[in-house]
Amino acid sequence: MRRQFASSGETVSRQFNVVLNAILCLHELLLKKPEPVLGDSTDSRWKWFKNCLGALDGTYIKVNVLASDRPRTNGFKVPLGYYYLCDAGYPNGEGFLTPYRGQRYHLNDWALPPNTPQEFFNMKHSSARNVIERAFGLLKGRWTILRGRSYYPVKIQCRIILACCLLHNLIRREMPVNPLEHTILEDSDSDNEDEDMNSDFYTHIETSNAWTTWRDNLAREMFEQ
Repeated sequence: MRRQFASSGETVSRQFNVVLNAILCLHELLLKKPEPVLGDSTDSRWKWFKNCLGALDGTYIKVNVLASDRPRTNGFKVPLGYYYLCDAGYPNGEGFLTPYRGQRYHLNDWALPPNTPQEFFNMKHSSARNVIERAFGLLKGRWTILRGRSYYPVKIQCRIILACCLLHNLIRREMPVNPLEHTILEDSDSDNEDEDMNSDFYTHIETSNAWTTWRDNLAREMFEQ
């Protein structure tokens, strides 16, 4: 940028942050809030997971963080009565629904159909949670700055990620046909209630017998139907 515009590094950095902050000011227009799956959903991937808010996964974007900041969290909270689909790295507890361990799970494992409620649950769980891998694949496919380590201060790194997500939402909203998105989807396939939702939150995750029983009942219902 310094060479292209014949400007000093200080000028480029200052203007970069001006544009970055301007994009973040549009969050009220571009932020897409999670919406729970409704009980009458007809989406074949999500209809089993009533009140699910979406999917979570491990870190896909690397950031450099000072050692003193690494134990800190971002205050992520899950509203009571709702949950996310998560991988086996999470405990199966209130607000976080994980697959059965020791069973087939990934989409390319299903050359043969599932034979048990646990396998059927894992297949449906994987099919729905795959959306998070597609989302990260599309983000990193579009924004080169998210593919490698960044040496901005961690606060700026977080702002960059947020800005890329907001611009991603804008592109999806304004561009009916997106060739990059179709490419990512094909590659991935081959391998209202705001007040109620904000009233109470799960504050920590721990394995729950009640939650495990609910998962077992859901798996049996899914398999039988």
